Amino acid sequence: MGHIELASGALLDTVDDIHDIEALAGPVGDGARRKDIGRVDHNFARFIERSPFMLLGTASADGRGDVSPRGDLPGFVHVLDERHLAIPERPGNRRMDSIHNILETGRAGLLFLIPGSDDTVRVNGRAAVTRDAALLASMAVDGRPPALAIVVTVEEAYLHCAKAFRRSRLWDPAARIDRSEIPSAGCMLQEQLALDQPGEQVDAYLEAGYTKTMW
Repeated sequence: MGHIELASGALLDTVDDIHDIEALAGPVGDGARRKDIGRVDHNFARFIERSPFMLLGTASADGRGDVSPRGDLPGFVHVLDERHLAIPERPGNRRMDSIHNILETGRAGLLFLIPGSDDTVRVNGRAAVTRDAALLASMAVDGRPPALAIVVTVEEAYLHCAKAFRRSRLWDPAARIDRSEIPSAGCMLQEQLALDQPGEQVDAYLEAGYTKTMW
């Protein structure tokens, strides 16, 4: 066993052996073992084509993980065939962490969500970046095609159970917190980056940018 040392000096034990993990978690059920179908069938295609939001997981060559939220019009991820998905790279902060990681490792994991649905679809596979003109044109919004797209070659595809959503009550309006309970993005950035502008001004700047560079 190893440990993690906290700032207080306290030590948290870590479990380093997969057999110990399996003993703690219990055996894998037959359904869980067999649920990966390795392709996007008509059921998954229907789900993905109605999803307006997904999480894109990647990792760099030295093992640094990254998860990027991707939201767009429903069906923004194109199902090219049962083994290929295409994700438009819309305007962002230009860090392109996901793109850098894909160029280094050629791998990606996707998690598709639909508001109100407690089920999700997970896809893992090889990933590549394309600037194919015809594909990008098919992804245009308001006449603006993305500059790039990510194409994922599906190796694993399976339905994820609803427990996380049931526990978190994610879609339950009664579980929503008052937005005033957490600082705004502008206030966080003002403090974290020691900006001269007040947080409210940073918020206004962000909102103006959203209206101009959505697609």
